[in-house]
Amino acid sequence: MLTFAHVNFNVLDKEKSIAFYQTALNLHVVREKKAADGSFVLTFLEDDKGLFQLELTWLKNRTEPYDLGEAEFHLAFITDEYDLWHKKHEEMGCICFENTSMGIYFINDPDGYWLEIVPKR
Repeated sequence: MLTFAHVNFNVLDKEKSIAFYQTALNLHVVREKKAADGSFVLTFLEDDKGLFQLELTWLKNRTEPYDLGEAEFHLAFITDEYDLWHKKHEEMGCICFENTSMGIYFINDPDGYWLEIVPKR
């Protein structure tokens, strides 16, 4: 049996990214792994259910933004408080695309990764 564990996003500013995910999606840090030589830090975040983790990888020598291609990949979050989250993300200014006919929207993080917000149906 296989169980899905986590997905990784590489980030330029670890603290800014952690703050974004804490504020925008209520994710919290559950552990970090730091390279002995300081070359990288892996930070794992999860929601309150703890069934899935987002790994943020920070590389010490990385200075240029990551090439996300056409940004056709994303993570999706389901909520039973869609209107509340939409208002919060609107106030944060992080909504990057909205599909009102489908009843979904996307936010983007500080590195340009897209995160889909879907109402529980």
